[in-house]
Amino acid sequence: MALIKEIYKPAMMAGKVYARPYGSAAARVPVGNCLELVLSHEEDVIRQPDMTAPGGGTYAKVSRISQVNVAMKLADWNPVNFARSTFGTAGTVAAGNVVDAPYECVLGGLIRLPHPQPSTVVVKVGVDTIDAEGNYEVRAGGIYIPEEPADLLAGDDLLISYAYPEHVNVEALTTVAPELELFFEGLNEAQSGKPYLIDIWRVGSGIVQQLGLIQSEFGTLDVNGEVISDPLKTGVGISKYYRAQMV
Repeated sequence: MALIKEIYKPAMMAGKVYARPYGSAAARVPVGNCLELVLSHEEDVIRQPDMTAPGGGTYAKVSRISQVNVAMKLADWNPVNFARSTFGTAGTVAAGNVVDAPYECVLGGLIRLPHPQPSTVVVKVGVDTIDAEGNYEVRAGGIYIPEEPADLLAGDDLLISYAYPEHVNVEALTTVAPELELFFEGLNEAQSGKPYLIDIWRVGSGIVQQLGLIQSEFGTLDVNGEVISDPLKTGVGISKYYRAQMV
C-alpha cells in the first residue's frame, strides 16, 4: 500500500528493449541500442453540447482510445533489425570460393561480384594471369578497372577467382509486416536506477520510414507500429495492450 501511494517518482529512462515474434515461445532477444522507445495514444472524443442554457458548453463527453502507437529509433543495423524494418528475409551465406567466373572487361567501372569483401583475387584472360597493379583494384563490392589499364582491353573475356567471408543477405520487401512482442527492461536514472518494466504484448510493426545510407550522422532505423489487442490476455483488470511494473 505504501508503494502504490508513492507520489515522488520523476522519470528518466534508459534500458534494454527485447523482442520476439508474437505468440512465440522463443527467447526474447535484445534489439541493441534503442535510442528512443515511445508509446502514444490517439483518442476519439464524442461530445454532447449543453443546450439547457445560453452560452454553450459540454453536457456530456465520452472518450474512446482509437489507437495505441509505438515508435522505435534503432541504432544497431544488425541483420534481424534490418530484416524486420524492411519486411525482409535474412539468410546466412557460408564462406566460400569462386573459381574462374566469366566477366566482360568494361573499362572505367566496377565489376560487381555477387559476394562482399573478395580476397585472394585472381584475374585471368585465357590462361594468362593479370597483375593487379595498373590493371584493377579490389574493392568491397567487386573489382574496379581503370579507364586505361596496363594489360587489359575493353571487351576482354575475364575469368575471376576469389574467396569471400561468411555474410548475411537481406532480401527486402519479401514478407508481410512482422508482429512482435516487446519488453522494455527500463532503469529509472532519476531514482537511482530502479526498475521500470513495460511489456507490450502485440505490436504490428511498420516499415522503416527511410534508410539514411549516406549522411553526416549515425544512421538509425526509425520504425513505427501499432499496439494491437492481444486475445490471449484475459481476466478482469488485465490489459490486452501493455503492462507496466515499477519498484
